[in-house]
Amino acid sequence: MTEVTAEMIERGRGVDPKTAAERRRLNAKVREAREKLTSAGSGHRTFDVELLQLFAKARQSSTFGFAIFALVAAAIATAWVPVLPLLVWLGVALVVLFISHALAANFCSLEAASVNVGRWRSNFIMAEVMLGIVWAQIVGLVGETEDPNGRTFMLLTLLLVAAMNATITASIPIAVYGGLAPMTAAIVTFLWPATLTDKTMPLTILACGTLFYSAILAKKLYARALDTLSFQSEKDDLISELEQSKVNSDLARRRAEEANLAKSRFLATMSHELRTPLNAILGFSEVMKAELFGAHKVPAYKEYSNDIHASGQHLLTLINEILDLSRVEAGRYELKAEPVALNHLMNDCRHLMALRAKKRDITVNESSEAELPRIWADERAVRQVALNLLSNAIKFTPRGGTVTIKVGWTSVGGQYFSVKDTGPGIPEEEIPIVMSSFGRGTLAQKNAEEGSGLGLPIVKGLVELHGGTFTLKSKVREGTEVIVVFPPERVMNALPRLDPEEPPPTETPRQARSAA
Repeated sequence: MTEVTAEMIERGRGVDPKTAAERRRLNAKVREAREKLTSAGSGHRTFDVELLQLFAKARQSSTFGFAIFALVAAAIATAWVPVLPLLVWLGVALVVLFISHALAANFCSLEAASVNVGRWRSNFIMAEVMLGIVWAQIVGLVGETEDPNGRTFMLLTLLLVAAMNATITASIPIAVYGGLAPMTAAIVTFLWPATLTDKTMPLTILACGTLFYSAILAKKLYARALDTLSFQSEKDDLISELEQSKVNSDLARRRAEEANLAKSRFLATMSHELRTPLNAILGFSEVMKAELFGAHKVPAYKEYSNDIHASGQHLLTLINEILDLSRVEAGRYELKAEPVALNHLMNDCRHLMALRAKKRDITVNESSEAELPRIWADERAVRQVALNLLSNAIKFTPRGGTVTIKVGWTSVGGQYFSVKDTGPGIPEEEIPIVMSSFGRGTLAQKNAEEGSGLGLPIVKGLVELHGGTFTLKSKVREGTEVIVVFPPERVMNALPRLDPEEPPPTETPRQARSAA
């Protein structure tokens, strides 16, 4: 068995430095996640940094698409605008797009702790205003043409740009408004007066309405981004709490293992230390009780010897029960399985307890099904279970009562035995108490002999080691019934016995032809 060291005991009293540091880290992580949840959208720095990161990543991923769109728009606009102004506009648009892309890339390369939220938000807003001004210039280039197709192209271009900006820059609403404002102003300034009597006025109004709708869409996308970050924070909070719970459970498990190890070592040591003088007490008290070296001059000494011997026997039984329960709870009770005839074993146990039942004027009845096959079980453990249950039944049954033993088949093919008495019974609310270690019911304390309260937990543990079930049924003033069930896989189904007088089977003509 592993030795209990001073370091282990010290760790059991306090957390080691590594565990303490890990718990502090998890506590800080949980606190940060909860602060993000309670202050989402209200200026919490970590939350604002995440919004800026969403903006920067979206701008980075959309730069190439905007550049291609600017090239296509410039190529189409050559139908109404000279090439040189379009080249100048295209160059300015690409430069502004590159600046915006470089700004986003620079932001993504920074650590979150070193980000100045206000300064970077202002930088992104200025970049979006510049992009809005660049796209507004196409209104001045194309809007002066008298061709309705040119104006329609300009309006559709602004519509597409506004829709794309609304989805890309939604995590910073002011940036959305900064990008849409120049395009809206350009439409109102250059197109509205010239189209008051033109047939294209409805299209112009539609374009302005689309820009307004893009602002509304950006606001909704911003709310959706807030919800997404809130869900992410909730997930992080949950993960952090799970990690913290895991650390706490690991710490509790380690302490429990160390305590169990200390308990096992204590029990092993104390059982040896107690058994040695106890054997001497039992031996000498038995010699004195039997008066092997002569009669006592004082008769009271013989009674004292009987009391000493009985107390020693009780103490020895208590030590054995504690050790058995400890082995069962620790999973170290090794079953030595062998074929066991359950009906014969119960009959033997009944004979062993017959004298005790006779002294109390208790009738023990036995009912067993015939020709039960053997079960594969630990005979010593099953015998201990049966003797414990019979002893309790006889002990709690009043004089003139009856104890009934039944052995038979279960409905699924297993085997069972039950012990039923006509004792005072156990109140339903006290059944969990009597099934716990050192637990004894109130009626048992009043009407029965002294006991350790370990018998039923030991019985239940031994039955469960066999894969069986232990059931306790009791009603006050009606009695108690205990049922022990062994599973079907424990039953050894024997082959049918051969009849030595039965003639060997004869070969039929059909079998002979098949063999030939």
